[in-house]
Amino acid sequence: MKTDELILVTGATGYIAGRLIPRLLERGYRVRCLARDPARLHGRSWLPQVEVVSGDLMLPETLNTSLNGVSKAYYLVHSMSSGRNYAERDLQAARNFGKAALAANLKQIIYLGGLADPETAIAPHLRSRILTGETLRSSGVPVTEFRAGVIIGSGSISFEMIRFMTEQFPLLIAPHWLRNRSQPIAIENVLDYLLAALHTPEARGGIFEIGGTQVISYGECLLAYARLRGLKRRLLTVPLAPVRLMAYMVDKLTSVPATIAQPLIEGLSGHSVVRDENARRVFPQVKLIDYQMAVRNTLGRLTPANIEPVWNESGQRLAVLKHEGFLIDHRQKWLAVAPQEVFRAITHYKSWDYRTYNVEAIEEGCLLRLYYRRKIPGEVWIEWQVNPQGEGASLTQTVFFAPRGVPGFLCWYLLSPFRDMLLASWIGRIMRRACRTNPSKKVLNR
Repeated sequence: MKTDELILVTGATGYIAGRLIPRLLERGYRVRCLARDPARLHGRSWLPQVEVVSGDLMLPETLNTSLNGVSKAYYLVHSMSSGRNYAERDLQAARNFGKAALAANLKQIIYLGGLADPETAIAPHLRSRILTGETLRSSGVPVTEFRAGVIIGSGSISFEMIRFMTEQFPLLIAPHWLRNRSQPIAIENVLDYLLAALHTPEARGGIFEIGGTQVISYGECLLAYARLRGLKRRLLTVPLAPVRLMAYMVDKLTSVPATIAQPLIEGLSGHSVVRDENARRVFPQVKLIDYQMAVRNTLGRLTPANIEPVWNESGQRLAVLKHEGFLIDHRQKWLAVAPQEVFRAITHYKSWDYRTYNVEAIEEGCLLRLYYRRKIPGEVWIEWQVNPQGEGASLTQTVFFAPRGVPGFLCWYLLSPFRDMLLASWIGRIMRRACRTNPSKKVLNR
């Protein structure tokens, strides 16, 4: 389907937007991305196909350009990572955007909020999500609001908390809140709803609670994940568990920072289930899948080819991080050598025993990804990329380790000194070989 309709996506550096934008492009929409720091989009595969505009929702004067010529917009931002005043920031951002959208004669704002019963006592971040929707509607622009709870998909904050905590703890000690009911929804179905809203007239002005086919407790989410991974896990609920302590543990053991983990954990204190089935009536084309299938689909896509390269955002030459189920070691060097010479050095490095590695992907002159075939408590990939950089080339080496259970994490952390020396030697030997092809050249930024 080809269309000249221009769609604005706010929160372009976020998880949902990163999955939504490629699907909009596949359907022929023109896409404009609004980002406070456009440099954070570097490395996204879809970046050359979109228009990027720098803007800050807290600065209304920066929004006019982003909305020029736009027919509909996705509002996919939140301010939880900004600290204690995130609720006030969320409302101010929504007011600013709503006012600018009205002035630009937008036909529709599509907003993804949180699933909770607003008539009961709910966590502050869920209250903030609901009030944000109300603020957008008060602008006078037609708003389609979807309210979702736990989203199952690689990179989803909720799912990454489930994944990393379940993988690392044979005994899961948690507050009694984990008995509360939830209705997890697959990321595929969230995107189905967001896309369907663009061409469903009945959706304009509506509030839709969305969830998967099952209502299960938060604790069962953890145990079901464990069963699908072949892990033996037990759940122990305790009367009191300090939220700050739990957020601290999540911060240290997962990819989710404490500033985001704390409000999310507080959100477990209430049920998060669909009470109004209107979404199924208005969007019958969305075929919902259950929790187990959503997890299986996510685990089945556990490969470096499917993850967002967030390590490019910082511009650091060395980054060790947790991301989308992986423990990652990323290194980058600059060489005053032609890119083709650098790539030749990679492919001719004699330490690669192809009985040990499978070549998973190769793009001549720019990318080589190997998969480690030996049996270990997890899966390992190593990837090199070469890109022109000024008069030379940039060389990146990234190791992706998807640990399985406690042995996998112990393997990564206990062998850290050895791993660091080995990976440094790999990239060092590649650089030296590349430079030997032209002795007059040199390695930069050692």
